[in-house]
Amino acid sequence: MSVSTSTPRDGVALVTVDHPPVNALPVHAWYDLAEALTAAGRDRAHRAVVLTGAGRGFNAGVDIKEMQRTAGHEALIGANRGCAAAFAAVYECEVPVIAAVHGHCLGGGIGLAGNADALVATEDATFGLPELDRGALGAATHLSRMLPPQLVRPLYYTGRTVTARELHRHGAVWALAESRHTLLETALELAGGIAAKDGYLLRLAKEALNGIDPVDVRRSYRYEQGYTFEANLAGVSDRHRDAFLNAPAAEGS
Repeated sequence: MSVSTSTPRDGVALVTVDHPPVNALPVHAWYDLAEALTAAGRDRAHRAVVLTGAGRGFNAGVDIKEMQRTAGHEALIGANRGCAAAFAAVYECEVPVIAAVHGHCLGGGIGLAGNADALVATEDATFGLPELDRGALGAATHLSRMLPPQLVRPLYYTGRTVTARELHRHGAVWALAESRHTLLETALELAGGIAAKDGYLLRLAKEALNGIDPVDVRRSYRYEQGYTFEANLAGVSDRHRDAFLNAPAAEGS
């Protein structure tokens, strides 16, 4: 697994997550991602950051296999804290963050994409929160930044996914890319337009926009996490995670 940072054009950092097969991340990887995003934003040479995933999809959430093979609640606590750190690193990055999504964006992937300043995606990219089927709750905070409540709630309750084209229709996706091959080009075009601005003013703008947000995303997500712990203490979560892992082709969350 690797989280790498490159500079594909002047003023733009590209943070890429590569954890085969589906970018379902173990605990340490969430912290690695948080550190990479924070460092990219802190670097004064950068005025925009593009976050993307290698392989089959953007992000499939937490590594449920790691959680189920770890005794006690250590992995659960680690995943919750690691996700919170990575989501916050996107939101609090000193410069604007553009999420470039292809394939699947599920669970924790919604936390990352939903906290980004802008979203570009391939037309067939899919977004969803299968949390209830995994014995968890969370990231409704971030899906609510992308869609109105009467869409968020049935999607959350059913675990159904929506496509990037549907999100684009609701204004959540800035631009659609025709294919995986043109996705990065589409994201870098937007990032380049942002990076052309004064870096000092961009940092002020990011801080100002965060300051006027109606929802405190850190507090809201932490509130959701409390119900995940309740489900675990009630013994409900293990049953659903085991069922998921015993199903064919189980990969992540």
